[in-house]
Formats: sequence, C-alpha cells, structure tokens
Amino acid sequence: MNRVYGIRLFGLLIFLLGFGLFVGIFFMSDYELDQKVLKQELATSNEASSPNAAQPETEQTDQEGETSKSGGSLYHIVLEEAQNMISKTYETNFAFVDDLNAAWDAANIRVRDLYGIGDEEVSRIVSEVAANDLTYTAEVVKNTLKREDEATSLKREKLLAYTGFLEGKQFGSEEELKSQLQKTVASVNNDIAGQKGISRYRKKSLNTSVVKASTKGLIKENTLLILLLSIGLSILGALMYILPHAKEPAGIRHNGIFFSAMKNRGWIGILLGTFLILFYIVLYFYPYYMTNWIILADPISYWLKGSPAGEFFLYGFLYTLAILVMGVRMFIKYRHSNYHLIRTSSVMFFQLAFAFLLPEILIRLNYPYYDFKNIWPLDYDFFFPSSLNQLIQAGGLGTFMLFWGIILIVVAVPVLVYFYGKRWYCSWVCGCGGLAETLGDPYRQLSDKSLKAWRIERWMVHGVLLFAVLMTIGMIYTFFTESGSLLGIPTYSVAEFYGFFIGAGFAGVIGTGFYPLMGNRVWCRFGCPLAAYLGIVQRFKSRFRITTNGGQCISCGNCSTYCEMGIDVRWYAQRGQNIVRASCVGCGVCSSVCPRGVLKLENGKEEGRFGKPILIGNDSVKVDA
Repeated sequence: MNRVYGIRLFGLLIFLLGFGLFVGIFFMSDYELDQKVLKQELATSNEASSPNAAQPETEQTDQEGETSKSGGSLYHIVLEEAQNMISKTYETNFAFVDDLNAAWDAANIRVRDLYGIGDEEVSRIVSEVAANDLTYTAEVVKNTLKREDEATSLKREKLLAYTGFLEGKQFGSEEELKSQLQKTVASVNNDIAGQKGISRYRKKSLNTSVVKASTKGLIKENTLLILLLSIGLSILGALMYILPHAKEPAGIRHNGIFFSAMKNRGWIGILLGTFLILFYIVLYFYPYYMTNWIILADPISYWLKGSPAGEFFLYGFLYTLAILVMGVRMFIKYRHSNYHLIRTSSVMFFQLAFAFLLPEILIRLNYPYYDFKNIWPLDYDFFFPSSLNQLIQAGGLGTFMLFWGIILIVVAVPVLVYFYGKRWYCSWVCGCGGLAETLGDPYRQLSDKSLKAWRIERWMVHGVLLFAVLMTIGMIYTFFTESGSLLGIPTYSVAEFYGFFIGAGFAGVIGTGFYPLMGNRVWCRFGCPLAAYLGIVQRFKSRFRITTNGGQCISCGNCSTYCEMGIDVRWYAQRGQNIVRASCVGCGVCSSVCPRGVLKLENGKEEGRFGKPILIGNDSVKVDA
C-alpha cells in the first residue's frame, strides 16, 4: 500500500510540474513586429474575411472638381500607424496587443475619413431635404451622392440601408433633421470603417495571427521539447496518479467525497474552476493572449493537417487529451460494469476519431471542417448561410455532409431516442457529454437536486431550444432571400447574440468552468438545445426507462447523490416508480452505486412506461390469496 501511495504521490508531483510549466509558458516569450509579418497577416486576413478592404492608391475627383488621393492600401495605412512598433521588442503580449489595437484603431479612423460620410455631405443632404419640404426620401440621398466612384457608391448604399425607416418622414426643422442624420451617419461610418478597414471580428483574428507570428524566444525555438515537458509530463503524472487505483478491489467507494477540497467546492476545486473559467474566457474572447499555448500545438497541427495551429485546434487537442486520460480513470473506477466500460470506450472513440482527427484530415484534403457526430441545434451554425454555401461549394462530399446533417436531425434523433432514449447520444457519442462523463465525473455529486433547480432547468433548456429554432429560421430566410433582416429583426445580430452568450459563454465558460462548483452537467441540464430536443422525444415517445424495485430500496440516497442531471432518483425508487424524466441521460451511475440492485436501465414496451408506483401495501396492487 505504501508503494502504491508513493507512486501516486510521485505522479501528482510530476503532473504539477508539467501543469505548472504549461501555465508558466503563458508569460515566457518576447514579441517583435516585422514589416513582412504585418503585410503577410493582413493579406491572409483579407482573403479569409472579404475583398472589401481599402484598395490600392487611386486618383479620385470630388464634386468640386479637386483631385485627391484615396490614401493608399490598408497595409500602408496600418504600417504608418504601427511604425513605432517595427523592430521594437516587447516583454509581454499585453503591451504588444495594446499597441497593435492602437494601430488598428488609428487606421480605422483614417479609413473612415477616406470612405465615410463627412459633415459637408450631411449639410448638402439637409439642404436637399429642406428644399423638399423637409420630407426625407431615398431620391434625395441618390441625388446628393450621385457619383459612381467606389467611395461614393459605398456611402450611398450604406446610408440608404441605414435610413430606410426615415423614408417619407417630414421633419419639423432643419436642426431636428440634422441631429437625426448625424446619429445615423455615425453608425454608417463605423460600418464603413469595419468593412473597408478592420472590423472587431477581424481585429481579434489579426491580433492572434500577428502576435503568434511575432513571438520570439525559447518556446518558438524549442516547441517540441516544451510540448513534451509540459503536456507530456502532465499526461504521465496523471496516469501515474490514476493507474495505481487498479490495485484496489473493484467497486465504487464514496469515502471522503464530501470532505475533499477538490470534490466538494473546497479551495482546490475553486482554484480549478477559476482556471477553467479564465481559460475559456481567453479562448473565446481574447485568444491573442494565449498564443504561446497555441504555438505548442503547431507540431501536432502540421503533422495532422499540414498547417499551423489556431486557438480552436489547441482547444480540440487539449479537450481530446482530457477525455482520453480521464477515460482511463473511468475504466478503472467502473471496471466492474461492462456498460460503463463500453460507453466510456464509445465517447473516447467518437471524440478522438470524429471530433478531432477526421475534421482536421478533411481540411488537409481541402474539404470543409465537419464533425459528423455533431447535430443541430447543438451545432447551431449548421444552417448559417456561410456554412451552407461552404458545403454546397465542396461538391459531392459537401452535399453528402449537408444531407447527413439533416438526416441526423429528422430521422436519427427520433428513431434512436425511441429505441434507446437520449443516452445513445448524450452518454455515448456527444463530445460535451464525453468531457462531462470523464473529466467531470469527480463532480457529479455537486448537481442541485432541488425542485427549484428542476423548474429553472426546464424553463432555461427549452428557452434556449426555442431561441435556437427562431435563430435558425432567420438564418435560413437570409440564405434564400439574401436579406439581413426578418420582421425588422437583423438575423446576423441574433446569431451573434446566440453565439456570444450561448455558444461561448454558456456552453464553454459556464458549462465546463463550473464543473467544480455546480457539477459536471450544467450545460447539458440548463443550456443544451439538443438535450432539450432529445428529452422531449424521450419523455413522450421512447421505450427507455429506469425501472425501480421499491420493496428493496433502503433509502441510502447514493443514487440521488450521484445523479449528474439533478434527478432525485431515491424519490422514485422509494415508490417503485419508473424514471422517465426528459433530462435523464442514461449514464447508469445511479444503478452502479445502488447497493441493493434496485435500479435497472431498460428498453421495454411503451405500455406501462408511465405506470403507477408499486409499493407493498398499495391499494392499486392486487395480491392473490
């Protein structure tokens, strides 16, 4: 026993060494901007975003007959604004990014001056409207901005789009009209600056690529070695800590769980939760601060897809490693149950093969990135115009991907849920469920079992599903009509809101970061729209249920304690009542921790699935003499 303890302790020290190095890497580089890097990353970003960046220097003639320059290409504008950064060494990426942002912002101001609507043009429009009895019409804009050069055409197009609501409106005075126009023109000019210059989305990707390309020092020069020392030692240490458990007798032990600083919201759990939350915030919103970590994944990325890693390749790599390593823990902990061994193998396989390797190989073959196991509405951008166009343009395989995704939604989900319940996906296939069942397993007892939590859960998860459905309707409408609004609501703004708050904030920051605080299925319980869709089918049209034997229940409460979905399983078991809750993911842990074999996962006939409680002495039960 002492030998086993020593191995585990040594493994923990190795893990902490590797993990500490991984965290320390965040601060280990210098940064130096090179003119060639700036030009290359601007060109790459321009190709990836749109062809509407500021164009090379041209001669233009304004309405007064004077000749002016457009100001040069976007690269030259940015280069002038970032001139003080060239060849300057920065010791932190924070200072480097601050100066980069200042250069982008200054460049956008110049682009806005070049292409935006000026005060003089506003005054001319006001004068034209005043001559038209102060009635605003599109014809006034067209007559005022009637030149056909690129800049004027863009101004006219944007102003008409932004002032459609003013069509036919009569103003009380020129001052009122001018005030309204100035507010609208400010929005127009910001839009133009983003389109012709650097939008906030492009700024984030540019910051990430420029910071990564400008990194100097130990990590860039010894990437593979540091990858092995940080990630490699972390994996080795974790396995040395986990594997000795195989020497213990098979079975699930509950000793000390509610006294553990890691597993019961103690200081270690809070520190881990804080790290995960910060990791997800940086990943989704500030990836340019984690470029040292992204560089670590470059050797794997080049080997797999032939190109450098991005922040989401790094995330997929770490996500897959977490499931594989903690999957080994699941094998040892649940080795007495074939059901858990098979479903753990399943989630490990689907994450490694379908979610990580296959999509990256598709990219190497110049096909769209595609996760064949991801299903709408969890895959909420499946019906976005950009996604649909990408699949359609990918030829035969892209068309197959499109139809495969639709078949999963309308055929596979109802059919498989009918025969097997939602467990076929949530506990056997899903990547979110895979992480929850492996990395999140030590925290399943922290899920709230109260009726209040259940009420909140039902409102929230079905609310997110409704939100996803309405957003998708809007995006499909945009795809077929090329209109950016439906019933006056901008469809892309709705999609942006959903992606920010649900796709990133809820699913990532809260969904995983809150494992040590609220249990391992926070996202699945309260936010996953696919879980809601699966649950509706399971509740009303499925053969799956968990049967109970009330006569054998001793009310120990293990089943309720370990239910990750917040179901008070004991309440049903005491009554001998089938569990058919929409939220149940059929993980089977409640059955595994039951000391009396009261609970059983079954796929039976639909008849009797909602049967009444069966208790000794219950009047509804007839006992033959």
